[in-house]
Amino acid sequence: MNKIALLGAAAALFAVPAAANAQAYVQAQTGLDSVSIDGGSSEGLTYGVAAGYDFPVREALFFGIQASVSDSTTKECARDVIALGDKLCVRAGRDLAAVARIGTNVGETSKLYVLGGYTNARLRVIYTDGTNKDSDGTNLDGFRLGAGFEHNFGGNLFGKVEYNYSNYEQGFSRHYGLAGLGVKF
Repeated sequence: MNKIALLGAAAALFAVPAAANAQAYVQAQTGLDSVSIDGGSSEGLTYGVAAGYDFPVREALFFGIQASVSDSTTKECARDVIALGDKLCVRAGRDLAAVARIGTNVGETSKLYVLGGYTNARLRVIYTDGTNKDSDGTNLDGFRLGAGFEHNFGGNLFGKVEYNYSNYEQGFSRHYGLAGLGVKF
């Protein structure tokens, strides 16, 4: 029984430094959003926020979780679709994501990582016939893969650049090139 108590105490001692180095963060992010639907593509601006938590696994290795919400200006419109003078637009809407990150420390102030997880995007269709306007939206589930580089500027302030690829249902995918600025707690 004492051996089990000693092993538990030793494990707790080793876990304390790792927990002490864990970091929560929040960030604002923006970048290029390239959306593809069944072979056609359109570009716009993406913007949003993310929050996460990184856990050190070993001296130079970390594991993290992150949740994000973003929106986009990306849309594609066509005129004279059904009748002369009408307009049909497809707009990429909000995007929610929950991902896991794994990476390595690069020197004392930087991190290099890959990420993967779940994402859900809203796609909106707007039709105007010149007099009436009708719109409908759908939520699409998918997966996200990405990679990034994060640099600590000193204190709790950090910046990052990140690439994300998301693949959704119904032939919808997107590429993000992001830059972010955040604060660690």
